[in-house]
Formats: sequence, structure tokens, C-alpha cells
Amino acid sequence: MKMRVLSTVAALALTGGAAQADFTLTILHTNDFHARFEPISKYDSGCSAEDNEAGKCFGGTARLVTALAEARATAENSILVDAGDQFQGTLFYNQYKGKVAAEMMEKLGYDAMAVGNHEFDNGPEVLQAFVDEVDIPILMANADLSGAPELQDIIEKSVVIETGGEKVGVIGLTPMDNDELSSPGPNIVFTDPVQAVQAEVDRLTADGVTKIVLLSHSGYTLDKQIAAGTTGVDVIVGGHSHTLLSNTSDRAAGPYPTMVGDTAIVAAYAYGKYLGDLTVTFDDAGKVISAEGEPILLDASVAEDADIKARIAELAQPLEELRQQVVAEAAEPIGGERADCRTRECPMGNLVADAMLDRVMDQGIQIAIQNGGGLRASIDDGPVTMGEVLTVLPFQNTLSTFFVSGQTIIDALENGLSQVEEGAGRFPQVSGMRFAWDPAGEPGNRVRTVEVMEDGQWTQIDRAKTYGMVSNNYVRNGGDGYSVFKTADNVYDFGPDLADVTAEYLATRSPYRPYTDGRITVAQ
Repeated sequence: MKMRVLSTVAALALTGGAAQADFTLTILHTNDFHARFEPISKYDSGCSAEDNEAGKCFGGTARLVTALAEARATAENSILVDAGDQFQGTLFYNQYKGKVAAEMMEKLGYDAMAVGNHEFDNGPEVLQAFVDEVDIPILMANADLSGAPELQDIIEKSVVIETGGEKVGVIGLTPMDNDELSSPGPNIVFTDPVQAVQAEVDRLTADGVTKIVLLSHSGYTLDKQIAAGTTGVDVIVGGHSHTLLSNTSDRAAGPYPTMVGDTAIVAAYAYGKYLGDLTVTFDDAGKVISAEGEPILLDASVAEDADIKARIAELAQPLEELRQQVVAEAAEPIGGERADCRTRECPMGNLVADAMLDRVMDQGIQIAIQNGGGLRASIDDGPVTMGEVLTVLPFQNTLSTFFVSGQTIIDALENGLSQVEEGAGRFPQVSGMRFAWDPAGEPGNRVRTVEVMEDGQWTQIDRAKTYGMVSNNYVRNGGDGYSVFKTADNVYDFGPDLADVTAEYLATRSPYRPYTDGRITVAQ
């Protein structure tokens, strides 16, 4: 059942009866699709054709086409928007970069998209190629592109969409810390989201546009702050934090929409599992009278469009040989849930960190750190394919070895624990080390104890001692805020691919039995 959410002003407006000039708009939306063109399992990883036929899979572009057609048929006026991160996550992106996303977004009829951090994963040039291939406004209001001529003339801050005889302003936001999250290069300056949004709202309203939608790749927490810190934004379509807002799901982070003042905030999880569906009614002045809806779960009850399914299968052919290669067996599901790996020790974090350390231990390396945000899925029990491993570790990161002081390791852990409340990807999964931390402590002062495995014994870390470390090249080069590693000694960033290392580690321990062992604990 849909829930109607009314502000006090809206409730008063309704008591007087609907005005003749009321305008109803259905906002259909996606976010954090991450190249999931094929159906996904309940673990957000690949789903076999057999399981799909058995009704065990979700999402996929072929289902999205059907859901969109049905939603548009019942909507008085509608737009389709995306809140960023179409790129990265499966072999489709590894093989085609943004080309498949461009083709499918055109076929689906998107009206606008915000730039997510993963759109920069392969530098501005790949983003440029994507933008050049679509006839869709790509939006990013909080970035100074004057030093990036390849993007300056093709990415806009906002766009005005006309539908049902009315003008709707759509603004885009990207993460302010893109330089830590991705690879935008040195020539783009990212700016404060609140100031950028308000400036664009003011410009649009001065032009007579009173209905404004923000596509915000900022995360649910920051979206609420943006709503509270700005005026004139009617709807925020969120992304980045993979948040599910819902009035019916027990896994929802909040109601759909979440109202902050007169602003309605919506988000539809990730990976194409849901299609967001919000219906907003505006009065003649552009004020929101009502906002109601619920994400549509794209499960087996939603039929797959035959033409799109065939096209995806055609695009998948070059990927099949590698994807179907069985590398190991898993005795139990290997948990890589986002909510777990970004807040606590998780089985997938242990697997990957252990695999990294095992590979380079004979090089004098004692400790491994893997950022939780680099773990993108779980793996179910049974045969483990290379495709599944690449879905967990899609970024083509390489192993980096380096040497730092114990103090630097403590500083790195503090960074990793500094944004747990926001679900940030910097949370440290570790091997060869164990630590206790205090979630109630101030960021930068949360680590309580750190021990390193030396000669088979746990030993308190020595702040002055030098330790050998392994991580992925993204973290070693300062990604996810790990800037303390940028000045490390004896650095080698060009080791084997992390996915290959993990697959080989699994193969030597098949059937692999996932576990946690208390290496990360909450201080008592």
C-alpha cells in the first residue's frame, strides 16, 4: 500500500480542494546500476540462466524495460532519471567501458543522469566518450570543469525538461571527495554540494522554473543535510550509499519518500533490483502538495523484454569463456554484504585480505588492508566462477606492497574507521593484524588496541617500527582517504590483479569455508 506524505503546508492546501492548475509528475528513477545488465542473485552477483528460469533472480535491463513500460502507461506525466554510477561492477564494464550503458540508457529513454564517482574510474576520457554517445543530459553542478576542456562543454549543471506543458528543472550532484573515491585527475575541482545546489536553484527559479528535482550522488545522510540546508528543492533522487527507502520493506533505511521540510527524498537501493516510482503533485506555485510511491521490486513477476534480453546475450558472448571458468568450490556462502563489510569484520573481507597477504608474505610483508568498499558482492555456495570473483572485485586493482611505520598504520586505521556512520567504503578489512575500536569515539580517535602477528604470536604494534604492508593500488595511492600511504617506502604498485590473486587463493583451499575470527572487535 502506498503511503501519502504531506507537509503541513501541503495538508492545508488539500483541505481547500485541488487547484485547477495542479500538476502531477511521476519520477521514475534508478541509481548505482553498476553494469548489472543481466539479472542478479539475492547476493547482488551473477545469476545463472537456470536460476533465472526458476524465478530466483532480480533486475536486469530486460526486466527494467518491462517495468518502465508499465509504469509509464499509468502515469499522467513522467520522467526517467538516474542518480549516477552506471559504470563499473561486472565484466560488461571491463570489456566495453561505458558503451553498453550508453546503448541501454538510450533505449530506456532516460531524461537525465547525474555523474557518480565511478564514472571517473578510468579517467575523464572514458566519461567523455560515454557522454558523446548519449543524447541525454549528464549533470554535475558541484564541479569546476574549467581545467578539463574535454568535459567542460558536454556536462551541464542542470537541465530544464518540459513535460505535460510544464517545466521541470533537474540538477546533478557528484561526490565532493571524488579525488579520493575515483580517478578524476588533477584538473577538476569538486565543490560544496549545498552551495552548488542553492546557486543552481536560484538560477532556475529566476528563469521561472519552480519545480526542481535534484539527482544527488551524495548518499542518504548528506541528502538529508542538503535538503535541510537549501530552499527550493522539491525532490532529491539519491544514490551513492545504495540506500533502500521503502514503506513496506523491513530492510529500508527510511520511508519512501523521506520528508525533510518540504523536500521529498527517494532512493532505490542499487544494481537495478528496484525501479523507483514517485508521484508528486505540485500546486500552481510549484509547491509540493503530495508525494507518494514505493520502489518496484524487479523480481520474477516482471517479464523480461525478449529483444533486450537477446541483445544483452549477444554482448555477453565475448565474456562467457572467462566468466564460466570454475576456480574453486565454496562450502558455504561467502558474505560480502555492503552493510557488513563497511562496518565490521566480514567473511569476504577476511578472504581477500588473507589472499593478499598470503601472496606476498615471503617478501617481508606482515599486514594486509583491503577497503570494504572494494568488495562489491557476496558469493553463494557451490562452484565459484571467475565471473563471480570479478563481480566481487571488479576494479582491476593490483597488489601494492610498501613499508610504513606502526604510527602510520594506526593513522590509516583511524582513517578507515572515521566515516562508519556514513557507510563509507574506507572501512579496513585486515589480515596479519587485529584491532579493537570504539564506535562512540570521535573520528580520528577510535582505535583502542592494535596487534600484529609476529613469530606466531600477537604482539602490540610498535609505533616506531617499520612494517611491510600489502593493499590494493587504489588504497596505496590515497584512495578512500588513505593519504598516509602515499609517502610509503619501497613501494611497488604493479603486482598481480587482486581478482586473480583471490581466485588462486580460493583454488588452493577448495572447498573454501568462509569465517570470521574476531580480528576486528568493538572495544569494551
